[in-house]
Amino acid sequence: MANSNLKKKKILLFYNPNSGSGMFKNNLDFIISKFQARRTMIIPVRAGKGDMLDFVFQNMDQQEYAKILIAGGDGTINICVNALIKNGIDLPIGIFPAGTANDFAYYFDIPAEIGAMTDIALGSSHTCADVGKVNDKFFINVAAMGTLVDVSQKTDPDVKNTLGIISYYLKGITEVPNLKPTVVKLTSDEYAGEENMYFMLIMNGRSAGGFKRISPNAVINDGLLDVMLFREMPLIDFAPLLISVLQGNHTENKNVLFFRTSKLKLESDVDISTDVDGEKGAKFPLTFEVLPNRLKILTKFNDMPGAIW
Repeated sequence: MANSNLKKKKILLFYNPNSGSGMFKNNLDFIISKFQARRTMIIPVRAGKGDMLDFVFQNMDQQEYAKILIAGGDGTINICVNALIKNGIDLPIGIFPAGTANDFAYYFDIPAEIGAMTDIALGSSHTCADVGKVNDKFFINVAAMGTLVDVSQKTDPDVKNTLGIISYYLKGITEVPNLKPTVVKLTSDEYAGEENMYFMLIMNGRSAGGFKRISPNAVINDGLLDVMLFREMPLIDFAPLLISVLQGNHTENKNVLFFRTSKLKLESDVDISTDVDGEKGAKFPLTFEVLPNRLKILTKFNDMPGAIW
């Protein structure tokens, strides 16, 4: 009987000490104390180089664990999700949005205050979420391709942590004069054809790079990805388009191709930069699909689509 009482009393905590301003790392003892007060054992795994997370998941008896906590930005969540899917782990996930880009957490309205984050992670209410797949990798929020993906990849990590989202905006502005269109072939049931594009987003969530309304009507558990391709356009059209993006009505712009799909193939004769959840992505060709309701994300509300108490 004693052994059965210990079941589900472990929690894995995967955290990135370098994410954001160090807020989570500075509150780590506070968080551990909150869980220990519930007679729950936290097992911390520090993000770093190597395959430590794979090693942990491969040797985990998930029957002994109640949940997995992830502290960091979208990139940290991406690493953990890829490892848990690869190893067949199916446990609820609590998110501590501690990175520069926290777009996935934004969808679920995870608060920025450490005490409120901890309260959600201590709870049991969760919402199901789809996972996107591109080639042999998974993503939680967004896959991007085109000239502008270099914004994230070229921005110094120290600048990201200091200036946050502002650093992406500043870098993006400097890149506009250097934009070059690329011919891309799209194949899906909903749309097939070739387009001259500057930039493209495959969205699972609603925000990307701090733009809160980049895909305002996206539903994270509808089994579909929102596809947005920004076509080649005169420079004079950029300002109106940016205003449309900020307002969240850019999908109606003539320079934007928009549709939803569960499967998509992208091909090109040239090398195109790609980005998946803020990290460097795979080379073309790219094949996208969806894993419906693959994740259980701990939330504070039960009125979100797919929420479960």
